[in-house]
Amino acid sequence: MRTALLSLTFLLAGSMAAPAFAHTAAPKKKVTATTKKGKILPMKEYIDQLMAKMTLQEKIGQLNLMVAGDITTGGALDTQVGGDIAQGNMGGVFNIKGIDKIKALQEIAIKNSRLGIPLLVGMDVIHGYETMFPIPLALSCSWDTEAMKKVGEVSAKEASADGINWTFSPMVDIALDARWGRISEGNGEDPYLSGVMGAAMTQGYQGVDMRTEEILRANRIMACLKHFALYGGVESGKEYNTVDMSRVRMMNQYLPPYEAVVKAGVGSVMSSFNLIDYIPATANKWMMTDVLRKQWGFNGFVVTDYASIAEILQHGTAKDLKEASEQALKAGTDMDMCSNAFVKHLAKSIAEGKVSEEDVNIACRRILEAKYKLGLFSDPYRYCNTKRSKSEIYTAENRQAARDVAAETFVLLKNEGCILPLKKEGKIALIGPLADTRNNIAGTWSVAQEPSKYTTIKEAMEHALAGKATLLYAQGCNIWRDRQMQKNGELGKAINWGDEAEMKAEALKIANEADVIVCAMGESADMSGECSSRTNLEMPDVQRELLAELLKTGKPVVLLNFAGRPTVLTWEKQHVPAIMNVWFGGSEMGDALCDVIFGDKSPSGKLTTSMPKTTGQEPLYYNHQNTGRPVPDDNEMFAKFASNCLDVSNGPLYPFGFGMSYTYFSYGNFRLSSQEAGISNEEATEWQDGKKITASVTVKNNGSRDADEIVQLYIRDMVASISRPVKELKGFQRIHLAVGESKEVSFDITPDMLKFYNADLKHIIEPGDFQIMIGANSKDVETMKLSVK
Repeated sequence: MRTALLSLTFLLAGSMAAPAFAHTAAPKKKVTATTKKGKILPMKEYIDQLMAKMTLQEKIGQLNLMVAGDITTGGALDTQVGGDIAQGNMGGVFNIKGIDKIKALQEIAIKNSRLGIPLLVGMDVIHGYETMFPIPLALSCSWDTEAMKKVGEVSAKEASADGINWTFSPMVDIALDARWGRISEGNGEDPYLSGVMGAAMTQGYQGVDMRTEEILRANRIMACLKHFALYGGVESGKEYNTVDMSRVRMMNQYLPPYEAVVKAGVGSVMSSFNLIDYIPATANKWMMTDVLRKQWGFNGFVVTDYASIAEILQHGTAKDLKEASEQALKAGTDMDMCSNAFVKHLAKSIAEGKVSEEDVNIACRRILEAKYKLGLFSDPYRYCNTKRSKSEIYTAENRQAARDVAAETFVLLKNEGCILPLKKEGKIALIGPLADTRNNIAGTWSVAQEPSKYTTIKEAMEHALAGKATLLYAQGCNIWRDRQMQKNGELGKAINWGDEAEMKAEALKIANEADVIVCAMGESADMSGECSSRTNLEMPDVQRELLAELLKTGKPVVLLNFAGRPTVLTWEKQHVPAIMNVWFGGSEMGDALCDVIFGDKSPSGKLTTSMPKTTGQEPLYYNHQNTGRPVPDDNEMFAKFASNCLDVSNGPLYPFGFGMSYTYFSYGNFRLSSQEAGISNEEATEWQDGKKITASVTVKNNGSRDADEIVQLYIRDMVASISRPVKELKGFQRIHLAVGESKEVSFDITPDMLKFYNADLKHIIEPGDFQIMIGANSKDVETMKLSVK
């Protein structure tokens, strides 16, 4: 979603004033719903009374969401958006920052519109507000659900203190192709992990299950599950491209994380841009109503992504915007973001019998219910508390939380000769175009960030080394040799462009003076994210060349790989002694990195995506089907007439779940409490006779540092009515072990863990043999057999 789509200008232009054929508005006088003893009525009764006083066009107005644009507080009423709010033609605005501006718009809704219905105020608070946490893909690499809740809580606290009551997060789209730039905004390739992390983030944002009538606290905001559905399945990883898959695959691999977030009580859902069964998602009744509402029980509202009703025309399934709006409403879409479709056309469609007024009533009620649960009818200004805006944003407490979480997300990929952690002594050369940039460390989708407040990697290292070691710095190179290529990945977050020869000479000079070289290289912040697809995932040309020159100095080299996706590090793995994937770590990234690279904390992040050996392997993911002619990963010899490639061995460079530490863990004494279990029927939720099956393993810290380890549980259904993946994550535990400490880690194996959607889309467990696996990553596991009868 972006705030401008130039290709759709012809569809979106024009005023949103009520058309001539709309029902005649009632006299302009303030009307309020009855209350008892000063308290607001129960939700249904309150909304019944309110809707009884609304005209058709006012109901349709609630279904309209638009970008607020930049306003001055004194002149808000004179703007297009202010006028539409006053006319009752808008239910919400989004991506406006500043509590005074937001309050000015809310005052128009309360004081100038006929019924005084407050606004929803949304923003892309994706991984923080002004205190920025790591990008979501990085957050998932923490495998820490409590940390995810904390991210949601802090983000909600800051956003709500500045007038925001709704965020367009979490995104739980499964992404199997690293060429797709928006993989950075999700939780990786696994449906179980993505669902768990998305549910935790939702709980942090909202604090309550919005399926109930409980009103959110004023320091919580409504979450929005996105992008429903299958957005990450675009062909060739190209943004907004076609999605085409079987319903069996949808139900087993792509839809589970959405369902998990719905079951966590998310208040709203955003439809996706793509096709589902060759019907645009926004107009797909099977997905928006049959699956989301009837099967999963979702009772909140569905909002479109930016102008996606207008995009139905581009897909070729509606002849004009009016027909597209009819399709969307009848499918179960409640709120139109930026197409002006509902507000312009629904009244006429009702008059013509193309849609019913009851369809509008249902959608309107859902949006009003969300406003009720946000407490806006009790106090329209509860999110406009100027005291909170001055005291609760970018606080020391919030920054410490971001620093702690960031340290959990860095993934150590290689540490030859134990170069890391670095000692705070001698001369350290810090080289690379990402070492001293303030506006790139937060990463993509950081719309509320305040880079001037943030500390760069260079500044943080200078502070950490003060009085102990000397830090030498050089930018070394640009991001790309081609200046236009560099601009393509900036999106307003420019990195200094310098003379290539001069920068290289300066970098080699300080490298030769230093005892160790730290390289801050990789992608710039918006080389990943929306509309940032790449066909080559290797390190950009000029950076790779400089890295090679630095290695020739013979000095120890540490690569801090900045990325918003799994990148190709095959050459780097062969030549660079120490590599840490640091993603984009948020506003406190600099200090968090120093905590880890200087050894105050041990790295504990683990990959939630498979890292490829070459871009041509994409889409690459661990939980694939076996094929009829399988070849093991890392096969040394090419096997003719089997499932492998001429020029590269099977499998990833680094597998899903992989990540090193500064210490060493051993796994032993793996056991099942029983290797047999019975079920009464294919829908069983418990083992027969109340039996409990537990998988246990003993994990020991054999190194010299206290550290965290992430223990992972996988299963494989060996024989089933349809082909099943070679491995599926079904559980994980993040544990802390002191030096020499051992801990028994146990997982309950339940029938639900072994279920899948069969060819008839029934969620069942079938009798047979299952492999139960536990290990430190998806590749290095111990295995036992469980027989289900």
